[in-house]
Amino acid sequence: MTAPIELSPGLVLQGITPPLRLNDYKLIAFDMDSTLINIECVDEIADAVGRKAEVAAITEAAMRGEITDFKDSLRRRVALLKGVTTADLEAVKRERLRLNPGAAELVAACKQAGMKVLLVSGGFTFFADHVQQLLGIDYTRSNVLEIEHGVLTGRMVDQPWGDICDGAEKQRTLLQTCARLSISPQQAIAVGDGANDLPMMGSAGLSVAYHAKPKVREQAMVAINKGGLDRLLEILR
Repeated sequence: MTAPIELSPGLVLQGITPPLRLNDYKLIAFDMDSTLINIECVDEIADAVGRKAEVAAITEAAMRGEITDFKDSLRRRVALLKGVTTADLEAVKRERLRLNPGAAELVAACKQAGMKVLLVSGGFTFFADHVQQLLGIDYTRSNVLEIEHGVLTGRMVDQPWGDICDGAEKQRTLLQTCARLSISPQQAIAVGDGANDLPMMGSAGLSVAYHAKPKVREQAMVAINKGGLDRLLEILR
């Protein structure tokens, strides 16, 4: 890639020349935790059982790419959630989960341009379904927490497509959705912040890092380091 250029404070471009046309893209794929929303849900759930620091340390290492086996890291974190109740999950959703600045504006602009919207997350359906409803998202893929008698077991439930939505599954989902829409991956935008987003970002025609880990910022075509998600609209006309 060419040397990064700071188009305006906190908006860095690498290997592209704006303005780009929003109408040239047909799909936008978002990570959820710390991208579309303000929290890492697994960390906040862990707070309910006094294990936030322990879980957050694993999350940070995984997002920075220091832990390369995302599936193992997620299983370890989910195991620490055993005993959390559905009431605790509801409290996290109600009291802590917020859309990140500019999320609603960017999704609305993309939908107005006729694009489909995909949420693909290493997080959990409990929250992804909520975000889907808030934003009118077309497709989602995320992990299912196993719940028995209103309490988390510390395990996840296998789904028809596989066991855990990791980086490889995010990439597969992006490519499958493109095929479903009969479009090229070059007509897709992928937005994320962590190392597990890099595979799908690498397959998309435009990759966007949002307040991301250093490794992700370095590899993205667009890095939004200040401001909201809607700053992407500064280069998409």
